[in-house]
Amino acid sequence: MRLRSAALAAFVVVCAVAFPTHAAGPLTLDDAFFRVASTHPNLRLFGARHEALAAELERASLRPALVAGAELENMLGPGPASGLDSAEITLSLASVLERGGKLDARRTLAQSRIDALAIAREAQRLDLLAEVARRYLAVVGAQRQGELAQLDVDQRERTVAAARRRHEAGASPEAVVLTAQAALARAELDGARARQRETAARQHLAALWGERNPAFEIAGGDPLAVPQVADFAVLADWLQRTPELAQFVDQQRIGEARLQLARSEATPDLDWQVGVRRMADGDDFALVGSVSIPLGTTSRAQPGIRAARAELTALEIEREATGLWLYSTLAEAHGRFGVARLEAQRLGEDVLPRLAKAEAAAATAYRAGAASYLEWSSLQAERAAARRQQLEAALEAQRALIEIQRLTGQAFVVGPGPHDNQGATP
Repeated sequence: MRLRSAALAAFVVVCAVAFPTHAAGPLTLDDAFFRVASTHPNLRLFGARHEALAAELERASLRPALVAGAELENMLGPGPASGLDSAEITLSLASVLERGGKLDARRTLAQSRIDALAIAREAQRLDLLAEVARRYLAVVGAQRQGELAQLDVDQRERTVAAARRRHEAGASPEAVVLTAQAALARAELDGARARQRETAARQHLAALWGERNPAFEIAGGDPLAVPQVADFAVLADWLQRTPELAQFVDQQRIGEARLQLARSEATPDLDWQVGVRRMADGDDFALVGSVSIPLGTTSRAQPGIRAARAELTALEIEREATGLWLYSTLAEAHGRFGVARLEAQRLGEDVLPRLAKAEAAAATAYRAGAASYLEWSSLQAERAAARRQQLEAALEAQRALIEIQRLTGQAFVVGPGPHDNQGATP
């Protein structure tokens, strides 16, 4: 339980760093976390399950009931037994004396189920927080795509104006102006598509807490601020303590409790009864009692014991399979993160600055008549494509980072730089 809480806290910390929070105004990531944690039915369902398991624990803690009985003999027959004068009345009290630790075994099994439910709830909560972060990132990414589209629109408007001046001066044909206007229209289309994606992403995010007509604005953040993560060997070591595998500890406790309960069935219980009998020949009374014990309980308990042992063995195999799957998923996510982060970094440091200088030089040359519109337009398109490529690479790195955090339960704090941040392991 402590491990799940630590993982949850770490996840919230890293998301709050990547997407800063604000005291009021637009929706922050913390706000989205709170709304989902407060309203999502997958989490509220655990409350009802806990009540049911608590009732099971209460029932498992009950001892066998006392049974009160009354018995009439030698009555309503022919001859001397006619009527009730010769009747013998016995009042008795009976129950079962459980042996072999059955009561403790039942309580342990019921309590183990409750403990496992708490871990499962935290696992579900962490998965939901990861989904919130992914959908929030989609909104932020769509906003940034819209900003890049607006930058392209502004540049294309300047290009149309320059092409129109040259056409009016007789230095270029009308086709150049029309081509520039077509490029502007395409840039405006990209902006409209980005706004539509943002609306859809906002609706997708709001669906997590059941809001049908979202009107909120996103606080946003810098998706290009991608931190470093620890080496893969370190991440793989953290994976051994991941909450995903921690659930198997509780499942093993449940399996062991079932095995202990099955073993307790091999010890027979004692059925006992005591009572008082009124004799038929007068006012005399006598104590009566009986004890009975079933035979063959050891052999009848063996199938249940073997089944419980087989479940424990299967659980260990399942844990091993889950460990391999988690390791494979972590390796894939770490690889995607490294490639995407490197791509975003190199585009920002090497490619975009050179394209910016080349585009500015082409603009100057075009206005001076030393370069064609095609050369300038081509550089504009290449620069816009490089911006979009950098953003998509950064978003892919952020998505991979969320997956790494979900798997390991560790946070990676963003450093001071906007594009090449140094990560600090917790």
